[in-house]
Parts: sequence; C-alpha cells; structure tokens
Amino acid sequence: MNRVVFFGNSGSGKSSSARKFAKESHHPHLDLDEVAWKQSEPSVRHSIQESVSAIDAFCNINPCWIIEGCYASLISKAVQEASVLYFMNVGIETCISNCKARPWEPGKYPNREAQDKNLQMLIDWVKQYEIRSDDYSLHLHRDIYDKFRGRKFEITSNAKASQLRLLV
Repeated sequence: MNRVVFFGNSGSGKSSSARKFAKESHHPHLDLDEVAWKQSEPSVRHSIQESVSAIDAFCNINPCWIIEGCYASLISKAVQEASVLYFMNVGIETCISNCKARPWEPGKYPNREAQDKNLQMLIDWVKQYEIRSDDYSLHLHRDIYDKFRGRKFEITSNAKASQLRLLV
C-alpha cells in the first residue's frame, strides 16, 4: 500500500511533487491546508483535533493516499500511517525562487494579483524556516524525518525533486 507524505518549507516543492505523484498513481491527494484552515474564515485555523479528525477520515476511506503540508503537528499524525516519507529540504534560497516562480493557485487566491500581494510576506516567512520554533520549523521537520522508521528520502534540490519517481 502506498501512503506517501511530502513535507517541508513553503516553496520546497512538496505540493508540486505531491500533485505529480497523485496524478501518476491515481491516489487521492490531501493538501493539509484544506484541513488546517477554516474555509469560512481563511485566516483562522481549525483546532488541531478537528484537523486530525479530518486526516483520520481521509486515511480511513483511502487505502492509498498522498498527503502534503508544512504543519509538523499534522504531519506527525500522517506519518503514523505512512509507508514513504519525502522531506523536501531544498534550502531557503531555492524555496524563495520557487515561491517567486509559482503559478497562480486558484484554490487559495481569487486571482494572480491577490496571490502576488502576499508574495513578500511569504518570502519573509520562508526566510525564518531555520530559526523558527513553531509548527512550521526546520527543527520539527528534521525531528519527524529522523524518527520515521519507514522508507524515507530527504530531497535537497529542485533537480532531485524533478527526478522523483513514485515508489510502489
């Protein structure tokens, strides 16, 4: 059974890789943004328990799946059921370049202009990855990766990310 988790900083390539794998494998894909934030109030987080319940429901109805995100508290739940883990750790400068080059995300922004208005805030946030101590930190991501006992891969460049192949 393929249960794959991609995680890392914003701009690390986790969403692109997860979407690519989901398309190739026809596995359901869960972007943790969907269960972390309230749709009715996009700037308000669900409680951790609400998000964990949504992850449980997704995993229970899908024998194979792909989950991706940056929330260590939610990734920690997903890795309990994962068969493969991809830690997208491509470095701050690469993440910034990827953020600048990212296409419009219609699921998150009403238009390209709205997305671009948030770009500098996103870049500033990405730059803090290595020094943060919150749910989105390199420190917590590294801990999740180091403790995982299944098949795992640390992806350290865009070139390596583009060469990823789905493991079955």
